[in-house]
Amino acid sequence: MSVDPPSSGRPTGPPSGPLSGPSQPPSGGGPPSEPPSGGGGKEPEPRRPWWGSVPRVAIIATAVVAAVVLAVVLSRPDNGGTGASDGGTSTSSGEVFLQPAADTGPDEFTESTAQEDSSASPVTPSGAAESAPQNAVRGVNGDAPGLYGGTRSVASCDVEKQIKYFEDAPDKQRAFASVVRIQASEVPAYLRSLTPVQLRMDTRVTNHGYKNGAATSYQAVLQAGTAALVDDRGVPRVRCACGNPLSPPVAQQSAPKTTGTAWPGYKSSNVVMVTPAPQPVDAFVMCEPDGEWFKREAGDTGDKDHKTKKPDKPSPSASVTTPTAPTDSTSSQPPTSEPPTSDTDTSGPTTDEPPSSDTQQPPPDNNTGSGTGSDTGGGTTEQAPAS
Repeated sequence: MSVDPPSSGRPTGPPSGPLSGPSQPPSGGGPPSEPPSGGGGKEPEPRRPWWGSVPRVAIIATAVVAAVVLAVVLSRPDNGGTGASDGGTSTSSGEVFLQPAADTGPDEFTESTAQEDSSASPVTPSGAAESAPQNAVRGVNGDAPGLYGGTRSVASCDVEKQIKYFEDAPDKQRAFASVVRIQASEVPAYLRSLTPVQLRMDTRVTNHGYKNGAATSYQAVLQAGTAALVDDRGVPRVRCACGNPLSPPVAQQSAPKTTGTAWPGYKSSNVVMVTPAPQPVDAFVMCEPDGEWFKREAGDTGDKDHKTKKPDKPSPSASVTTPTAPTDSTSSQPPTSEPPTSDTDTSGPTTDEPPSSDTQQPPPDNNTGSGTGSDTGGGTTEQAPAS
């Protein structure tokens, strides 16, 4: 059976383009592949596929992007907010949590190991007033005479008791170790390398609590008189009232909001942060509540304390300092060949989880009392980080 050859004006294969769309005319402007029905009627306009419509594609793309953004926001730990939802403070919230010396505080690692009341005589940092950006704070070197106080031959913290608490709570010990960047097995040696003191100035730090099996972090101000353990550069590393590890404060973009419980005499201009001493400290020059002075060797709990003369400058000098992230000043830690990370030595990742506490604004700056003195100085703390 013979087959007539196709007419010269028709395409010989399937139409180009998507199968769901109309046939496209061949190049050269030839007739359509299917003649219109009805003889001389007007050819119907071809239908464009849904995905070929630019406005529809734009609408669909916008909807997809919006859905992704919404999912990311709703999945954030703070429910899409920028700060603490429970009255505490966090690095991202621009808030700082005020912690009185004797207050255990929220999310504690251990029970209190403080062995003496807030007996250190508070002191105001010396130094001329200086203008500073809102994210700066006054800094004092960790080896400054008079920065710390206490009672001669009496340790402000029971280090062995602290060690025993962690031995009975291995999950907390691993979380603690992750913050100070050591192995969990090295925690006892690390704690014994620190020196028990009492703060004599309201001090800004990054505090780390323990919640839901992991370490949390938030910016805080510790009241003068707080019992703490400091490293060999004079930097506070443990708060004895709760066993929480401490690290240097984190810079913030603007003046933070204070939350927590304020104490009489609190003044933001008197808050300091401790900067690491240039060299390891052999002995800290400390002041007793009665005004006598003594030296405490680094890493000693008071057994080797001995009297010394009053320093020429008993009030430590402070200078404006810009805080950085808490990744420095780990020189006093015992050497370790492989510093752990949060996914190897913790029971969960460190989170920026603020503590829960009732919010209370501090008293006006012109209110003086038994806090840290009335000298205004030249720094800011609601304008700079510290724990």
